[in-house]
Amino acid sequence: SEHTGRLHSHSPSWDFSSITDEDELSAVRYRPERLDHLEQKTNFSKKELQVLYRGFKNECPSGVVNEETFKSIYSQFFPHGDSSMYAHFLFEAFDTRNNGSVSFEDFVVSLSIILRGSITDKLNWAFNLYDLNKDGCITREEMTDIMHSIYDMMGKYTYPCIGDNAPMEHVDNFFQKMDKNNDGVVTIEEFLETCQRDESIMQSMHMFDSVI
Repeated sequence: SEHTGRLHSHSPSWDFSSITDEDELSAVRYRPERLDHLEQKTNFSKKELQVLYRGFKNECPSGVVNEETFKSIYSQFFPHGDSSMYAHFLFEAFDTRNNGSVSFEDFVVSLSIILRGSITDKLNWAFNLYDLNKDGCITREEMTDIMHSIYDMMGKYTYPCIGDNAPMEHVDNFFQKMDKNNDGVVTIEEFLETCQRDESIMQSMHMFDSVI
């Protein structure tokens, strides 16, 4: 089958320093798909996938990341704030199989979309992140939770100083711009249409292209 991931009982005391990348793929508990399969499924080269895999394995020797580990890693990038809630939402967006863990495949497929995907792919991924209960629309409650998590992550010492009403102002602006029929929810169609007509959003979608 296309997916070859499964649990293995190899000893964790193996010395990885002198083995090849293909050997590395069989040395962890969870065996990812072959690099050539992942190369076909993503916009990364085999060399880039090798680099990404080494970094992933260093942080997650078992081959999968649970939510607590994901939060711990993510918190290192935002030492002045509380990134736990935003990391929770991000983890759920990466956990495409809804099994409570992020495998190397999950990680690189999403990363490929974020960094190298088409504009539509990137926007669909962003919509899925904001659609917290994955029911196909974004509510005010969901966007409020997202905005509060972002401001918590940024921390209270951000310059210039952020007012307490800033998250709600962002939610109001989001719905004023996105909710075309004023029914209180934003659908994927409304989201895509609005974003594709907004020059600043389109520019931000290109920001991370080919950074690896």
